[in-house]
Amino acid sequence: MISDIVKNVAGDRANVKGIIGEGVDPHLYKPTTADIKALQSADVIFYNGLMLEGKMSDVLVRVASSGKPVFAVTQQILDQGDYVITDGEDHYDPHVWMDVQGWIRAVDVVTEGLSRYDSDGASTYAVNATAYKAELEKLDAYAKEAIGSIPEERRVLVTAHDAFNYMARAYGLDVRGIQGISTDSEAGVKDIEDLVSFLVERKIPAIFVETSVSDKNIRALAEGAAAQGHQVSIGGELFSDAMGVAGSYEGTYIGMIDHNVTTIARALGGQAPEKGLNGKLSH
Repeated sequence: MISDIVKNVAGDRANVKGIIGEGVDPHLYKPTTADIKALQSADVIFYNGLMLEGKMSDVLVRVASSGKPVFAVTQQILDQGDYVITDGEDHYDPHVWMDVQGWIRAVDVVTEGLSRYDSDGASTYAVNATAYKAELEKLDAYAKEAIGSIPEERRVLVTAHDAFNYMARAYGLDVRGIQGISTDSEAGVKDIEDLVSFLVERKIPAIFVETSVSDKNIRALAEGAAAQGHQVSIGGELFSDAMGVAGSYEGTYIGMIDHNVTTIARALGGQAPEKGLNGKLSH
């Protein structure tokens, strides 16, 4: 998601390499020797922050200490007070990209970082950022409309882990994740039992799997609800910590959020076009 911002803002002025690709869980990712060499040879580095990178954090600190420009795209958000969500134990929720307005602030950080390193390109970066943010504003409006069309009693999003809290706050959803904000945590039997009871009591029609997280716990929920006489369907596969296949529409940030919003709205009884905001969704 960060690479996508940088590509849109930098245009032809930079060769952008993303280390973590589609279907990869950043919470658990361990940097390879090739990754470390790529970081060391880069002119500028952007990362998420809020402890999302987990096992890569030490490497990023070492690279930054050498004097190389290293920017956390969530730093501006963190500096602005109470926007960042925590789990009650001072652990930041890093999934800011699920709120398009939050991710627009990350575009500003990227634009400033690139302009600081390459002042000759500052005007180009500013123009590109303005155009990209205009597209993100359209995406944000679509998310509000599509999620808002779901009947109020059905605006409940049940997923494998707590990656959707910013989406919930921005667009009016009640989110329940089996695991916490990091997939490094384990779901217990009681967690699943409690969610099964919630599904049955609220008669929730659909639950969702994630592309970068095992679906075993979600399927256990469906089986548990069925055993209590409530049929709940798998509403679709959502992108949480990674985007779709590189080169596809879903392999862009806009396509990722378009897919998620459209899938959620349609599965929970809302109104959204089958092919999404821009008519480009492949499934």
